[in-house]
Amino acid sequence: MTTTTSILLVGVGGQGAILTSKILSAGLISRGYDLKMSEIHGMSQRGGSVTTQIKFGDKVYAPNIGLAEADFLVSFEIVEALRALPYLKPGGSLVTDDHEIYSMPVSAGFATYPQGVAEELKRLVPETTVVPAGTMAAELGNIRVQNIVLLGALVKVMGLTDIDWPALVAEYVPAKARDLNLKAFDAGLKYSGR
Repeated sequence: MTTTTSILLVGVGGQGAILTSKILSAGLISRGYDLKMSEIHGMSQRGGSVTTQIKFGDKVYAPNIGLAEADFLVSFEIVEALRALPYLKPGGSLVTDDHEIYSMPVSAGFATYPQGVAEELKRLVPETTVVPAGTMAAELGNIRVQNIVLLGALVKVMGLTDIDWPALVAEYVPAKARDLNLKAFDAGLKYSGR
């Protein structure tokens, strides 16, 4: 029987979900896994949702992740985690930033941003890790490395620390931001909160 693992990454355009998926995929392939990845950009350039689906294992035929099929859900924005929760299988793990990005209706005052999302996620998914990745990235000097903080946290949760992630991060990020991204990855990997 072929065994596969599914990872669903969700976020808002511009948060680096696709770059994170590429680094994650490269690491898994370097370990000898068969892997398929798919991206859905939607209205990503206007702050809309971005979704990346990764399946890896002995043999993978398609990257598609259906309802209740994801082993891991990674969210770059906390309400996106709540929106994507139906795709996480029972017993799956959630890694999410606590970062909030307000949609146009919320920003314009036509809707309200949900409150208590982190608590609700922890109630619904016992294996939830909420990472203040946006805050950690800003403290390092640039919120744009939030995605790499989350990558570090995900690697820890998945137990994939035997892959040379720093080399892969260095390969995929712009040279001028290499040191900052390596610090971001290390911060996420060392994050111990839940």
